[in-house]
Amino acid sequence: MTRIASLLLAGLGLLGAPASASLEDAEAAVREGRYAEADEIFEREAAANPTPRLYRGWVESLRSTGHIDEGLARIAEFVEREPASVELENKRGELLYARGRVEEARAAFQRAIEGRASDRLVAELHLAVLLFDEGKLDEAFARFDRFIDVYNGSSKLSSEELVAVGVACRYLGATNPDLYKDALRVLDEAKAIDSSSHLPTVQAGELFLEKYNSQDAIESFQAVLAVNPNHPEALLGMARVKAFDGSPDAAEFVTKALEVNEDFVEARAFRAEQLVGLEDYAAAREEVGRALRVNPVSRDALPILAAVELLEGNETGFAAVEQKALSRNPHDAGFYNTLAEIAMRNRLYRRAETFAGKAVALDERSWRGFGELGLNQLRLGKIDEGRENLERSFTGDPYNVWIKNTLDLLDTFPDYQTTKTERFEIFIEGTESELLRLYVEKMANEAYDRLAEQYQYRAPTPIRIEVFPSHGDFSVRTLGLPGLGALGVCFGPVIAVDSPSARPKGQFNWASTLWHELAHSVTLGMTEHRVPRWLSEGLSVLEERRARRGWGDDVNLAFLAAYKRKKLLSIDELNNGFMRPTYPQQIGISYYQASLVAELIERDFGFQAIRDILEGYRQGLTTKDVFGNVLGLSLEAFDQKFESYLEERFDAQASSLRLPADESSGMTQAPTVEELRARAEQDEFDFIAQLETGRMAFRNGDRETAEKYLERAKSLFPEFADEGSPYLLLAGIHEERGDLKRAASELEAFVGLNENDYDAHLKLAELYEKLGDTKRASAVLESAVYIYPFEASTHRKLAELYRNLGRKSDVVLERQALLALTTDRAQGYYELARAYDEAGDRESARRALLRSLEIAPGFKEGLALLLELSSGNER
Repeated sequence: MTRIASLLLAGLGLLGAPASASLEDAEAAVREGRYAEADEIFEREAAANPTPRLYRGWVESLRSTGHIDEGLARIAEFVEREPASVELENKRGELLYARGRVEEARAAFQRAIEGRASDRLVAELHLAVLLFDEGKLDEAFARFDRFIDVYNGSSKLSSEELVAVGVACRYLGATNPDLYKDALRVLDEAKAIDSSSHLPTVQAGELFLEKYNSQDAIESFQAVLAVNPNHPEALLGMARVKAFDGSPDAAEFVTKALEVNEDFVEARAFRAEQLVGLEDYAAAREEVGRALRVNPVSRDALPILAAVELLEGNETGFAAVEQKALSRNPHDAGFYNTLAEIAMRNRLYRRAETFAGKAVALDERSWRGFGELGLNQLRLGKIDEGRENLERSFTGDPYNVWIKNTLDLLDTFPDYQTTKTERFEIFIEGTESELLRLYVEKMANEAYDRLAEQYQYRAPTPIRIEVFPSHGDFSVRTLGLPGLGALGVCFGPVIAVDSPSARPKGQFNWASTLWHELAHSVTLGMTEHRVPRWLSEGLSVLEERRARRGWGDDVNLAFLAAYKRKKLLSIDELNNGFMRPTYPQQIGISYYQASLVAELIERDFGFQAIRDILEGYRQGLTTKDVFGNVLGLSLEAFDQKFESYLEERFDAQASSLRLPADESSGMTQAPTVEELRARAEQDEFDFIAQLETGRMAFRNGDRETAEKYLERAKSLFPEFADEGSPYLLLAGIHEERGDLKRAASELEAFVGLNENDYDAHLKLAELYEKLGDTKRASAVLESAVYIYPFEASTHRKLAELYRNLGRKSDVVLERQALLALTTDRAQGYYELARAYDEAGDRESARRALLRSLEIAPGFKEGLALLLELSSGNER
């Protein structure tokens, strides 16, 4: 929750005669963020008219810009003039509390209350928050509850006092979630009384964000910033909203807040937490250190420092910070909740579960803690325990959209079927389970064995593999919200992936996705989840490419453009490409770049170096130390080596791109056919001109011209395998001419680069079959099943091809698939029984046949086969 330092802005205009024009100008300057101008006016006016109202405004201006000590000096100056006055004691308490001087702050609030200062109700609120922050929850809630009586018993509360009531209701929401609505209603009343005050709007924005309503939060903060673009709390609020929404703009807003107030503790802590998410622990430590120099007991900063100690492997340092936090508040559930969130974001799911468990043990009303506990239990495969804690969380806080979405998803789990094997627990929606479990188990076992051999490490089993037919459900399982762009996620012991039915056919390869995630289970396990995100992703992409020709990311136009514009990141910045992208394609580019880093290490140092690097991360070493110890290179030296590697690999292709000198420029309209052809003729090394001219000639039916330009394009960028690739068009040209061998060669090159094009795979298999190459035809169709396994015709053809090749066990697999896809179950079981019989498994054949005859007792072919099986005669 919001700390006292940012709970309430100054209540201007509470005392004294009507303000002078100069004082009103100063107050307007504060409202509009012109703080230096306001300070000048306040200082000038203080000499002539040193009222509490003036000093409150002055102190608020100083607080907004981080000049807390000067604010305290101004209060002392006023008290020296008016030693009997308590009118600035509440304000003194705010500033002292912002400095972590808790006992002095408590005494100041008490003086304001006991002396019946005009803002004593606000002081009452601050004292209640102080008690809450100390873990004296019963006393704090009793004090908060009195604000409801104050509201019900008075019709003349000021705007500032109504905000105090609203904040009290916000705290009381932990005991009754309906009070969150009351808090918003009271804040609306406060705004109606004083439309010029930003305080109700900021508080409403923070409450909206706390209750997961980013849109209304944005509108609230934007309304403040439209009047005061330098409002530190509103700027931080926007940063938090942007982070909530996954936008990279969060960094811009928090930077602006710190430009206004460099000692803004909450903003420093927020920035430190963002840096922890980027795994930049040194920078995070520096930021949180600056926050703690301002307030050594900050509830926002201490858990971030504890997280840094934890993630750097300093358990002693972590314990010291933990002790410091608990000595301030022995019931600080918020400390552990923040640690749970950070641990989760850094893939330490077991530690996240432990921290959330500590949170709820300290505070039985920590609904956030129960939610964190439940979500992390789900990530660890503890489905029943997780659901129980999520339900408890949602009962206490029904506004948490993550928890609501996850519980809705869990309600669908009875529709899923679980297949348990020696290594895996395969969880697939019921209508798809009979088919998909066949291939998921086969692929998972192959991946497990290959990766175990490669890394000399066997990931703990069983591994739970969840397959979701709705991408929205997969996204909720992963984040709690729809809209995730990924295809799969690995939590270590649990993997969740999209079903091949979750996206349009030909959009992704489910098998390579599963392989990618199983590689994560290895690199996470080997390092006890300490491997940097970029390396784990890079190795997973590399292992995809190693698994099958065509799998995994390959070089594309976006990567070449980024390389040519020198937009690729250095090793120590590479995590930013995943976590804080600065342009739309950067995440995909970073996946490929990270895989190239892994390729280079393996090429020049051997795969043992990869294993040694992972071991270094397991020991808690930094990337700098790991690269130095294992490779004998500084990060700067490795970056230079990598740059040379990129030049070797991609200079030729990149030189064929004709990019605008200014990236933001670009043509306002597409070039005409004539312009493109002219470019293509004038510059044979212009890839885009060659490709587009060839495409247009193909569309116009001019095959000879098309072939000329498409061949040029292919020679300039042989790896280009996106839509409209030269390989596809050239294959069509050769097929039209009856040259099936050349057509197949072009398509073979294409599918060797493009793992997702289902139709291209089917076409290539057809060409190979016509050429009499049954082995290659079956291999290509097998790859097609990895893209989309729901077409019976593909499995039927595969069964036929496998039979001709004598691959009897594979025929059984395809007959099992056809059984799952057919509505004629009797015929399906019969065909499966024949496949088992031909494979020499008469017992399985008999069981399948009996299932067929249970459905259709008079099935003649089935009865004949049963008689044959029962006779014991060989077929």
